[in-house]
Amino acid sequence: MESKIFNINRRNFLKGATAAAVLSSFGTYGFELMHREKPWRVGLIGAGWYGSSDLFKLIQVANVEVIAISEVDKNFAADTANLVSQRQRSKKTPKIYNDYKEMLKNEGLEIVLIGSPDHWHALQCIDALKAGAHVYVQKPISVDVMEGEAMVAAARHYNRVVQVGTQRKSTPHLINAKENIVDKGLLGKISHVEMCCYFHMRANGNPPLEPVPEFLDYEMWTGPAPLRPYDGIPHKRWWRTFMEYGNGIMGDMCVHMLDTVRWMLELDWPNKISSTGGIYVQKDGKSNIADTQSAIFEYEDLNCIWQHRSWGTPDDPEYPWSFKLFGEKGTLSGSTMQYDFVPYGDDVKPIHMDVVYEKEKYPEDLTEKGIELNAAPATRLHMLDFLAAIDKKSLPIADIREGHISTASCILANMSMELQRPLVYDSKNLVVVNDAEATALLSRPYRAPYAHPHPNQFTQ
Repeated sequence: MESKIFNINRRNFLKGATAAAVLSSFGTYGFELMHREKPWRVGLIGAGWYGSSDLFKLIQVANVEVIAISEVDKNFAADTANLVSQRQRSKKTPKIYNDYKEMLKNEGLEIVLIGSPDHWHALQCIDALKAGAHVYVQKPISVDVMEGEAMVAAARHYNRVVQVGTQRKSTPHLINAKENIVDKGLLGKISHVEMCCYFHMRANGNPPLEPVPEFLDYEMWTGPAPLRPYDGIPHKRWWRTFMEYGNGIMGDMCVHMLDTVRWMLELDWPNKISSTGGIYVQKDGKSNIADTQSAIFEYEDLNCIWQHRSWGTPDDPEYPWSFKLFGEKGTLSGSTMQYDFVPYGDDVKPIHMDVVYEKEKYPEDLTEKGIELNAAPATRLHMLDFLAAIDKKSLPIADIREGHISTASCILANMSMELQRPLVYDSKNLVVVNDAEATALLSRPYRAPYAHPHPNQFTQ
């Protein structure tokens, strides 16, 4: 599949347009998507925080019918189904499933949104593709490298569109920065990138074990991951503090910034990845993810460096979760909230742009529980890009292969930290070069009876 026609049209539309104009219209074609005569049949897997938020943004910009929701927490399922009935055009309440496979088998869905925890993304995405659906899957796409390879292979095998929730590529002020700073050469040659996250986001503590509540199917929630003793509701922040279900802050936050940098600079796989870190400060509590970590993603004449700390103060309070592109002619700092271009000479003026909000156009955003208001406009534009790719049979802006490279690079950084040596990944032969021990870590063991996917099953 090729995406050239759609992406060229998208770029031409965005060039010279203000961010407000970008969000107020997706052009005539966007109007057609929003007012499609026959609604898309949509299902949601994972009706927690971001899964539900993604679904509401899709409802806002397109003619969809949310047919069903699969969620292992009965309270989450009921709350989301009720809100969907209020917001979608038909006012119908979607059917609720505990087992997502039953939903896929019974409902003839055209689009499936996946907002479950990271350890479920690969199996649910592949099963949705097998069922004939196009998929919007949250980042990171996988918990190990081979899961991601299998997801890319499955998307191509079943000829379906998979959009990854790395919506920085659809963030208006960052699109503006790419178009008007990077692409126009205002930075000159870029040979150094710094990325960081200094949010105090690492959940910790020692909650006691307790009975699993009747409204939660904890066995199904755990799925292919190790079954930890139940010590409270795992939703939102608690599961992210365990490597059993994800890849820590590296896999959660670096993937966004690395993906953004790769998009802006048109980078593919890193040539080499190295990382150091560990639990240096927050040693009490059950959390087993690193509270301090540095990583280097090496490219030709370019190092992209990541740093996170879940303690202390940020290096730059204006950019606590961000990227900085250092060029010979200036520096571009970018985050979800703003960007700043600072030139080195006096002949070019600094440029600043803030995040765009749409509070007046979408007042329901203001009452949505837990919403990231700064990300809502980007997610809406990301959804329109996803639908346009389906309609045009093209690749979306955050295609599964791009999401895989960004995700796998962060996973490889964690592997490097664990093994205490640099890694070179060969994506053609699916091995870590000259490193059998690292190659064995490209797939995590699955809990029985779940079977780990492999890309070869879709290429034979």
